[in-house]
Amino acid sequence: MSKHGSPRKYPRMARVNEVVREVIADEVEKLSDPRLGLVTVTGVDVTADLRHASVYYSALGVTGRRGGGAPVPVTTDDARAATRAALRSAAPHIQAALGRQVRMKYVPEIVFIEDPSIAEGERVEEIIRQLHAGEEPSA
Repeated sequence: MSKHGSPRKYPRMARVNEVVREVIADEVEKLSDPRLGLVTVTGVDVTADLRHASVYYSALGVTGRRGGGAPVPVTTDDARAATRAALRSAAPHIQAALGRQVRMKYVPEIVFIEDPSIAEGERVEEIIRQLHAGEEPSA
């Protein structure tokens, strides 16, 4: 139990990671860089010394418009590279915003990493589609 009588629901670093993730997600949403598509901050790992933060993201680039004007999401290598470059160039701005919004001993240096679980999930879905493509439809 803590000094105030209620047990902590989860460890300190998990709370720090979540607060940092929320602030970074809000700041990424505010960016107006045309190289950014639809970016979702999926997780953050802050080191125990609070000096570095690995920010995991998933991204869909947006190119063109459909008939009704809706954006068309794509996940090409060019879109991924553009998103990576945009986030890398915005890192100092996001880090400064994090320093203004969260009271921490140190403001962590931010490194953006594309979340590998998204690509792995797409690969699993593709394998399942291929398996089902060979089956006869059941009546």
